[in-house]
Amino acid sequence: MGRLLLLSSALAAACAPMARAQVTLDVTKITCTQFMHFHIAKPDDIGLWLSGYYNGKMGSTVLDTQTMKRRVKELKRSCSKHPNEPVMKVLEGVPATKQ
Repeated sequence: MGRLLLLSSALAAACAPMARAQVTLDVTKITCTQFMHFHIAKPDDIGLWLSGYYNGKMGSTVLDTQTMKRRVKELKRSCSKHPNEPVMKVLEGVPATKQ
């Protein structure tokens, strides 16, 4: 019984998928250039994270996908004027839309 348990444990460990490396980012350091040109991740993915971050700060649990898409588009437009600025700083200048 002990050998069977040991053998099955070894087999399970050998067949386990390789762990993927996790990448963590300090979003406050992402520049508009990095945001717009997919250097970090897809702009829409970063926009989704930013939406969750700011909605969480405001205590809102509502996800309005149309507003989020519109704000990401506005952010891209603002970023094109300020390519070296951090995205979060530029986002402060993008008008919020009331829900």
